[in-house]
Amino acid sequence: MSSSLRALVLLIACFLVLPPTFAAGNPTTNVVIVTIDTLRADHLGCYGYKHIRTPNIDALAADGVRFERAYTPVPVTLPAHTAIFTGSYPMLSGIHDFSANKLNPQQPTLASALKEHAYSTAAIIGSAVLDSRFGLNHGFDFYYDHFDFNRLLETNLDEMERPGNVVADVALDWLSKNYQKKFFLWMHLYDPHYPYRPPPPYSQEYASRPYDGEIAFADAQVGRLLRFLKEKGLYQNTLVVLSGDHGESLGEHGEKTHGFFIYNATLQVPLIVKLPHGTMATQVATRVSLTDIMPTVLHILKLDIPSQVQGRSFLPLIDGKQSNEPGSLYAETFLPRLHFNWSELRGIETDKYHFIDAPKPELYDLSKDPGETQNLLPQKKAVGEEMQAKLAELIRKYSSGQEMAQKTGLDPALMERLKSLGYAGFSGGGNPTISNRELPDPKDRIQVYELISDAIAESQHGEYAQSIEKLNSALKTEPDSVAVHYLLGLNFYRMRDYQNSVEQFRKVVKLSPDYALAAFHLGLAYARTGQFDDAITTFKRTLELDSTNFTAAYDLGQSYLEKKMTGEAAAAFRQSVSIADAYAPGHRALGELLLSEGQVDEAVAELRKAAELVPDDAGTHVALARALTAKGLTGEAEQEMRKARQAQPQ
Repeated sequence: MSSSLRALVLLIACFLVLPPTFAAGNPTTNVVIVTIDTLRADHLGCYGYKHIRTPNIDALAADGVRFERAYTPVPVTLPAHTAIFTGSYPMLSGIHDFSANKLNPQQPTLASALKEHAYSTAAIIGSAVLDSRFGLNHGFDFYYDHFDFNRLLETNLDEMERPGNVVADVALDWLSKNYQKKFFLWMHLYDPHYPYRPPPPYSQEYASRPYDGEIAFADAQVGRLLRFLKEKGLYQNTLVVLSGDHGESLGEHGEKTHGFFIYNATLQVPLIVKLPHGTMATQVATRVSLTDIMPTVLHILKLDIPSQVQGRSFLPLIDGKQSNEPGSLYAETFLPRLHFNWSELRGIETDKYHFIDAPKPELYDLSKDPGETQNLLPQKKAVGEEMQAKLAELIRKYSSGQEMAQKTGLDPALMERLKSLGYAGFSGGGNPTISNRELPDPKDRIQVYELISDAIAESQHGEYAQSIEKLNSALKTEPDSVAVHYLLGLNFYRMRDYQNSVEQFRKVVKLSPDYALAAFHLGLAYARTGQFDDAITTFKRTLELDSTNFTAAYDLGQSYLEKKMTGEAAAAFRQSVSIADAYAPGHRALGELLLSEGQVDEAVAELRKAAELVPDDAGTHVALARALTAKGLTGEAEQEMRKARQAQPQ
């Protein structure tokens, strides 16, 4: 054999024996990430669950790598997805929960990194808890959230999420227009999230297990996406990552859903990676974190990993290089702290032990007790002390940079909608990195938490009396609970029992003087009882606490009008539209006030703006017609009256 031929044979041999990731850096490699909310690993067929059919996810696992021990650092949707797409822990991103923080646009995301390398980027979101106002849209050319926060009625709650088939519809529509480019697509399916309401035929097939029915429905949507990739000849050349964001307790440890505890029922998630250019069905038993996904994707694509990334690539594990056992995994939940002023929980997990730091610390031997039912700390104090020291070191390590989060400046409608789903922090936040072991242990408050959760659900469905009964029961344990008094105030307000609403909200602002949203609702309740002086004082206090609350400025103006203080009212209405130029009620109120004061030209301008913003508001068209008539523009006034007759009163 000639030397040149021998060299060619050796070169071909090298291609044959190199691991599949060799070609993964091909510049035409596409990336698809599918996250399925609230998905337990042990409820998928490919993870050994026998009571469900998930053929599409199972087939993906057969084509790729299934991680047997993948964990989220936070069992809450927004911070978990932040960890996935920034590769950082909450101590750096600042996203611990839903507490008025948003991702800093200076922090790199997977989307921003891929966009720099000419990827077309798109995200299709299944729930408003990932709304672009929280900052995860950074780097995406197309970010489909489009949720309606404008109405606070419980009947509008379904608009806070969209079913998986609609998510898949939008994803496939975007792909059909962009698949010939190099693309990165994130598809987020929210369906397994509580309440579990799978559509037919899954509602019949899984009538006794609706959570499984939601998972099976989500699996079908995954199948639609994978079929598209295969039909277009893209599947082989696409890096596909499928992951949960957190699990679901399903009653374990007394927790029905997730977010309150950090046991593995909610920390462990499925993670499947299908590499581009070839298939390799394998399993990885080594522990990995969701923070490892971003650096792994960039490593596979042979792109630089940003310096802020705290996770590490698990590509060596995929390649079979079990070189270094990963360090201990960190997890936290600040939901008890931020919502109820109970202690936060922080934990560390090694190959054998899981330690949870709390006022009453816990230690579990996972090799003998995977269900975490026997706290061994009294018998293994030395191990507990060692684990606690390791946890402190992890916290120091991941807190080495300053938290990058920014304040969201979320409008009251969005905050109220998130609260109605049980997400937003009732206490209004604070510094979440300061521990206080004098606070109650969440283990001692789980029954109260579930009472409050049930009360929220009943309030959503207009069952106010039942909700109030549960909240009053919770007060027996937590008489000074900000959350409970706040929810009672909302219930009384919705029942039009405004005096009791005032009483509850006054308790809230006494307990938490800087709680801006509670002050806002107290102002509303004062106005409903005709206490306009108190309403004015309270709305002004609200704006001191939250200068972005344009509806507080609007309601301040209305309260001034009740006092015949037209100059102050006009200033308040102007403030509302200066904060939010797209706020139609502010423009209409200002226009009508200016018209009554004889300032016709400016009145016409404001009312035109309101009509443009809400063209189906009959009252705005009538007001604009009056202003146009006063200006002598009778023809235009008649047109506005015709629009008013065609529109619906608001």
